[in-house]
Amino acid sequence: MNPDSIDKIRSVLDARFAAREKGIIGSRKVIRASANGIRALHRGEWDKAAGLIGEAGALLDEINHTSADHSEIRHAGFVSDAAKEYAEARITEAIFKNELVPTFEDLGIDPVPYLHGLGEAVGEMRRHMLDLLRDEKITEAEETLAEMDDIVDMLAAFDYPDGMTRSLRRTTDVSRSLVERSRSDLTVTVVQERLREDLRK
Repeated sequence: MNPDSIDKIRSVLDARFAAREKGIIGSRKVIRASANGIRALHRGEWDKAAGLIGEAGALLDEINHTSADHSEIRHAGFVSDAAKEYAEARITEAIFKNELVPTFEDLGIDPVPYLHGLGEAVGEMRRHMLDLLRDEKITEAEETLAEMDDIVDMLAAFDYPDGMTRSLRRTTDVSRSLVERSRSDLTVTVVQERLREDLRK
């Protein structure tokens, strides 16, 4: 066996391993920053949220740059998970601020983690809707539910094998159940509000 060939193999694997380790560490940071950014959004801390979500995006860009020569790392599960969390944070931020929802191209990520991030955002919207109901903002809550409905309908239209979409059907089913629970919560609140109004009269 040619020693030079063995050295070249070791060099390739060393570089791949280094990219993998950086990707794992970076992905954890992306997930943490994205989650903290979403928490800040729920508290109405817009500037803090923007900083954290921006940090997550920069970290994800760094992972993609580091793994540019290693497609198996770029498409690894831990990188996709990080991209999904980042997409969820960006989508949630846009919805909470009544801005246009960014596309997967805007975010520079693969369509599959983007779709999962969109599905995960439905859970954040449910939480937001419940906060609106507690504040007696019925109209805003109804608008939020309508947006959740639209997302689920859109996700359901992507009928591809689970191997291609990383089980998008399951994410869609979970999102649909959240929408139905939210619809029930909203209906109960609206009925109670009408009863209170009748009693006032």
